[in-house]
Amino acid sequence: MEQPPADLQSQPSRTAHATAWRDGRSWLVLMLVTVIGLVADLASKELAFRYVASIPVEINRDDVLVGPPLGRLIPPHEPVVVVPKLLEFTLVLNPGAVFGIGSGKRWFFVAFTAAAIAFAFWMFAKWTTSRDRWAHAAVGLLLAGGLGNLYDRLLYACVRDFIHPLPGMNLPFGWSYPWGSGSGAREIWPYVSNVADLLLIIGIAALVVHTWRSGSQHSAANAASPPAA
Repeated sequence: MEQPPADLQSQPSRTAHATAWRDGRSWLVLMLVTVIGLVADLASKELAFRYVASIPVEINRDDVLVGPPLGRLIPPHEPVVVVPKLLEFTLVLNPGAVFGIGSGKRWFFVAFTAAAIAFAFWMFAKWTTSRDRWAHAAVGLLLAGGLGNLYDRLLYACVRDFIHPLPGMNLPFGWSYPWGSGSGAREIWPYVSNVADLLLIIGIAALVVHTWRSGSQHSAANAASPPAA
């Protein structure tokens, strides 16, 4: 049987390298991860603000817009210890971005989040192929995290946080962060966050690994290819 030319044998199939934008399975992975992540974030916030304090806490957007301190909207409560010294649940309202950065600039972060979501779709369409399933899942995590916090900012004018990892654990050798004050400057992780923040961190880390692996594979392929005549 006649064999195809060698240059055609060495070329990957068009299907394997088809753009993700035109691939149904790629969209399925992206949307499935996005929906599951978004539901997990919003459901966990609802459960936390219903059960962590002694009474259910309902956040009214108009009350938030009155201004700080937002702690006045949450009744005093003891943190719920999930794993001693490792994880606690405590209710916090964050008027800024991740870790409370940019407090008071809500509309800036609404616009920034919307732009980041559009950029995530651009990455999915232009930067991934139909075989990059892990990258599609990572983009889905970014979309879920961005949409989860965007929902809060639009509906409540703040973000609902409740996850506090490593509570009370301080930096070694008496070190402290140059920012912050009091005990918060000495804690290893003084921030309270939510599932959306966790999804964003995991998604970014996964995309960094994907980029590094793709670059390594591309370099190896170039090294293995014979020089052009």
